[in-house]
Amino acid sequence: MRHFLDFEKPIAELEGKIEELRRTTDAGGIDVAEEVAKLRDKAQTLLKTTYAKLTPWQKTLVARHPDRPKCLDYIRAHIEEWTPLAGDRAFADDAAVVGGLGRFRGRAVAVLGTEKGADTESRVEHNFGMARPEGYRKARRIMELAGRFGLPILSFVDTAGAFPGIEAEARGQAEAIARSIEAGLDAPVPFVATIIGEGGSGGAIALAAADRVLMLEHSVYSVISPEGCASILWRDAAQAPAAAEALKLTAEDLRRLNLVDAVVPEPMGGAHRDPAATLKAVGDRVWDSLEPLLAFDGATLRARRREKFLEMGRHGVA
Repeated sequence: MRHFLDFEKPIAELEGKIEELRRTTDAGGIDVAEEVAKLRDKAQTLLKTTYAKLTPWQKTLVARHPDRPKCLDYIRAHIEEWTPLAGDRAFADDAAVVGGLGRFRGRAVAVLGTEKGADTESRVEHNFGMARPEGYRKARRIMELAGRFGLPILSFVDTAGAFPGIEAEARGQAEAIARSIEAGLDAPVPFVATIIGEGGSGGAIALAAADRVLMLEHSVYSVISPEGCASILWRDAAQAPAAAEALKLTAEDLRRLNLVDAVVPEPMGGAHRDPAATLKAVGDRVWDSLEPLLAFDGATLRARRREKFLEMGRHGVA
């Protein structure tokens, strides 16, 4: 059953009517092809107009859609000879961060990502994509391994943020995130990160301190979630739509501010309506971003990456 967001209710009603007419045809042999075609055209027009004027809060809801392709979907679609690596060699393995080695279009690469899970069981297993310190230490270990063996790094980010539990703080959450960011900035190999859904806080940038940062059209990337921001500023999570507007968290805003490098268009109605097309588009754009970076040596890549992030601080986002 397709999941519809609140603002998609008019679209849901039209598609429901189309399905009813189809069932009528199947049951009684009545020819309603013309009526179905008219309703389908109307639904497509409504879908197009709705998605052409999404607010930042609505884009946040689309970024969180449960049917969007997840990190493991991208890995299955694009990484051959996939060999996952587990554990941080200090405490435990964290299923919220997946990582390993494989081949992307014939080239050996290291791959990282945050995995939310696709159903109740897998979401619990992956802790809804909210990593603990051992997840970020695993990411750091894989980035350092990639640097040692000259493997480009690809990451796919989809997290509301790092896990906020007291046990994560006790095990050094902030330090683990900082070290992961440091490892990304210091990697002597090409690094391409893609925000495929939510990019929340340091939990996202820990896997996205890259040479090229891509965002899907309806993904979001921010220092804090709209609900968290609203709870701090207004002490009312219901103000999340206003917070989303102020945070400038959409792909369009962040590209305009030069905080990300490219926006990958999504199929009409969002990535969840055509996952296969989304997976292909992201794979093509990742390759287009990675290929030019392969010409640079490690020292040049580190220097360019350092300058890229320093430039953001010099000019600000005003």
